[in-house]
Amino acid sequence: MGKNGASPPSSTSTPLGRRLRLGMVGGGQGAFIGGVHRIAARLDDRYELVAGALSSDPDRAWASGAELFLAPDRRYADFTAMAAAEAARDDGIDVVAIVTPNHLHHPAAKAFLEAGIHVICDKPLVHTVEQAEELAALVRDRGLAFVLTHNYSGYPMIRQARAMVAAGALGPLRVVQVEYAQDWLATPLEATGQKQAAWRTDPALSGAGGCIGDIGTHAFQLAEYVSGLACRSLAADLSSFVPGRSLDDNAHILMRYGSGARGMLWASQVCPGNGNNLKLRIYGEAGGLEWRQERPEELRFSPLGEPARTILRNGPGALPAATRASRIPAGHPEGYLEGFAQIYRDAADLITAHLEGRPPPDEAADLPGVEDGVRGVRFIHAAVESSRHDAAWVEL
Repeated sequence: MGKNGASPPSSTSTPLGRRLRLGMVGGGQGAFIGGVHRIAARLDDRYELVAGALSSDPDRAWASGAELFLAPDRRYADFTAMAAAEAARDDGIDVVAIVTPNHLHHPAAKAFLEAGIHVICDKPLVHTVEQAEELAALVRDRGLAFVLTHNYSGYPMIRQARAMVAAGALGPLRVVQVEYAQDWLATPLEATGQKQAAWRTDPALSGAGGCIGDIGTHAFQLAEYVSGLACRSLAADLSSFVPGRSLDDNAHILMRYGSGARGMLWASQVCPGNGNNLKLRIYGEAGGLEWRQERPEELRFSPLGEPARTILRNGPGALPAATRASRIPAGHPEGYLEGFAQIYRDAADLITAHLEGRPPPDEAADLPGVEDGVRGVRFIHAAVESSRHDAAWVEL
């Protein structure tokens, strides 16, 4: 069974011969990330959105469904009713995308898993470690696919970096540095009623972590995803710089990996001049790699004692791991939406294989799954505990 939960199906294979039927929870009028998910799902023409519980407000849920041309009987007022009704239909959804604020991830994912429906879920997975472990156990028991949308792991040059590290191009790893800086919460935006800021800074909706839950989990997952290393312990200093803010908006974290490598993670949403400045640097005995999300098509490779070189997405030195995750000819920029779409395309391959009774494709190993979600929740809680104890070292 893979980390995203899908068990190898039986040997009987029947071609599906259609798009996957997709449902969505959340993502209605006024939501940013729902639209991104829908674009990503459509980009490779592998899904058809047919059902949704698009808002906790029944009127908004109905109006949002109408805007997306959902049939009236498949515009649901709540996700529990949707899970039950879709599971009972002959043409029910194959997979649901959960794009709600964090506090609804657990009950929504649980409802659909218990109904036998595959899940694609935003990060972080849930609020507590207990909830995360409950979902992971349910995924294992049901043998369903569970994909977590750490979208940066879908970028071609991140797949390239992961493949290079795994092939030993850097030698044994020594240092892993990751940072994710933004500026959109540098002022008390939540006090203006701005929806995205309001729920991300509310512990009841966001969970124990603010900045570390929103973007710190992306940085943490990316560091482990590319390096192949597991963080063993951390020492975290979390800050809330904006007066009156309940959750952290800046984090400095030291990390120790099981291999003996050392790492640092900086995540901040209060740094003027930073839009979505995610950077990763990995150094081993034989060389180093550097990648920046705002220039996603470039990977800088520095072999020890040799001139540094830049590997381009569709240029010399690009590995199959990168070209498989690419859609657009060289010279045409490819980035955020395509990386997000890669997660959906890989998820479609995995779920289709399951429905057709085939073993999961090799690329399924590149998908962030429920166990990555458990790691992310453990990371958040370890960081909060460490910071409460004056940056004491805490085991994950």
